[in-house]
Amino acid sequence: MATERPGASDGGATPQEGARTAQQIAGELRSRIDRGVYRVGQLLPTQRELGADFGVSRDSIQRAMRDLQTEGWIESRQGSGSRVIRARRIHTPKARAGQPAPISLGPLISEAFEAEEVSLDACCLTAEALTDHVGVQADRVARGEVNPRSISLRLLLPSTEPKPAFPAAADDPGDTRPYERWAAMVEFHTGRLRDRLLALQRGKFVSDVDVKVRRAPVTPTHKLYLFNGSSALHGLYVVETRAMPLSDGTEVEALDILGLQSTLFHFEKTAFERARLIHNSLVQKVK
Repeated sequence: MATERPGASDGGATPQEGARTAQQIAGELRSRIDRGVYRVGQLLPTQRELGADFGVSRDSIQRAMRDLQTEGWIESRQGSGSRVIRARRIHTPKARAGQPAPISLGPLISEAFEAEEVSLDACCLTAEALTDHVGVQADRVARGEVNPRSISLRLLLPSTEPKPAFPAAADDPGDTRPYERWAAMVEFHTGRLRDRLLALQRGKFVSDVDVKVRRAPVTPTHKLYLFNGSSALHGLYVVETRAMPLSDGTEVEALDILGLQSTLFHFEKTAFERARLIHNSLVQKVK
């Protein structure tokens, strides 16, 4: 890692040098977050510590942090530091003209938890990303940053029998190790998800928490998230052949669904649609 201080000869970086330095720092921090050096929910080192680490001025660090915050990687609060809220790139660059713009999962879940009554519905393969982001929001609730009265989560996942079509060994249909790895991941993440939310109720941070996890005999071709009944995030899974790491340190060539490469699209109810739903509800009550 370079430790050169741009502009040291004249006491400061030129705008061009500073911009390049900030971009490089932001890129390295993204990489560290992706690699798990800084995990979801963890505070980043202070700006002073990062400045010493990269050998640059605090101004360059601040520009890099602003980029990460704009992209939804971190959440910064005055006096509290910067906390990681996204551990992977789950959206792609700009959409073409006329198409819905891709967006990331973290900010939408963060916004959903600012409501008095939080409702999340999800259909996915492992619930890994959902668990990470809900964990960040659970920490916000425990710190008193948001105060929902109730949280309702409904999660639909593939059943274990019959086995989902993916992941599967690429060369040997009888090799069940990719399936066993997937099944263990699902149990781990759904357990974490349930425990984090129910702990909020036990700790009296939230009055009512309802978590339902159901299994269906299908292999999902897409991931779908619904937030408070007013917006949705949808993306198709990408099937690829890859070397899948196993718990014993070996690898197996497997056909796997890679959610990280999904293009996610955001859909939101318009004011007209909300008004129509309210109208229909009132008509039904009158009847």
